[in-house]
Amino acid sequence: MPRLDLPAAELRAYRPEVAEPADFDQFWASTLADHCPGPARAELTPWAGQLQLVDVWDVSFGGFDDHPVKAWLVAPRAATGPLPGVVEFIGYGGGRGLPHERLAWAAAGYAYLYVDVRGQGSAWGAGGQTADPVGSGPAAPGFMTRGLESPQTYYYRRVFVDAVRAVEAMRQLPLVDADRVSVTGGSQGGGIAIAAAGLSAGLLAALPDVPFLCHFQRAVGFTDRDPYQEIVRYLSVHRGTEDQIFHTLSYFDGVNFARRASAPALFSVGHLDPVCPPSTVYAAFNHWAAPAEMVEYPFNEHEGGGPAQWLRQADWLAQRI
Repeated sequence: MPRLDLPAAELRAYRPEVAEPADFDQFWASTLADHCPGPARAELTPWAGQLQLVDVWDVSFGGFDDHPVKAWLVAPRAATGPLPGVVEFIGYGGGRGLPHERLAWAAAGYAYLYVDVRGQGSAWGAGGQTADPVGSGPAAPGFMTRGLESPQTYYYRRVFVDAVRAVEAMRQLPLVDADRVSVTGGSQGGGIAIAAAGLSAGLLAALPDVPFLCHFQRAVGFTDRDPYQEIVRYLSVHRGTEDQIFHTLSYFDGVNFARRASAPALFSVGHLDPVCPPSTVYAAFNHWAAPAEMVEYPFNEHEGGGPAQWLRQADWLAQRI
């Protein structure tokens, strides 16, 4: 991938004006008030697999409108707690898969919740198990344009509420120290982590890797890669709806959630990333309201730092525990 975005020095200073609806806070306050019936209590079923050094539970909790959301909870075997917790959200199209695929955070001494994204889990990996029972108007293939006609019907409204509920469910577990819960994820999971950090008070930290769902007006049309290209295809058919569509997206832009984040953050970016252009990542990073650090991978694409970034995250988070 050739270097098509801004030079590194300009990226580090990139802090664009991003459209923010006047009722952004009211919209999300009413969304959470109206679509979170009761506490997001998790139901835990012990998983009987051949993992001897960790305990695993099959988790279900109530997300948007109490729709069931699936997750895996993994923790060090026979831990008495309370443990620091990490909630991780999944990249586009993936599902929670199988619990032996995700052992690093538990091996590092954390209670770890790996959360499905509703309706996804059939594009890669070992699959997801969470439906999205809400319908949609006309949409391009994928998830980016489902319900895009208005903020009330947009798909990611439900996804972001599910994320807030995942944090709430994690904090209520006796095994977990509610004051030491962090959120993380890569790509779509990083974008969801940013939203969760903007909507959840009192998080210990946020760790978004190469985050998606940031600075839509730059990303859409700047990159020719999916998932942003789904919106381009939609607009190429629904001509003349740009103002309406970008107004909807402004309620879900990671930059606007970054402006409200209260937890310290560790970001990562690939300077050759063709999926989530680095300028869109820096847009959220440079608007982050709390202290934040960026790990740069100058010669990497959307894989970012991969396993090397997890080592950076683990060291950085350990200093805050």
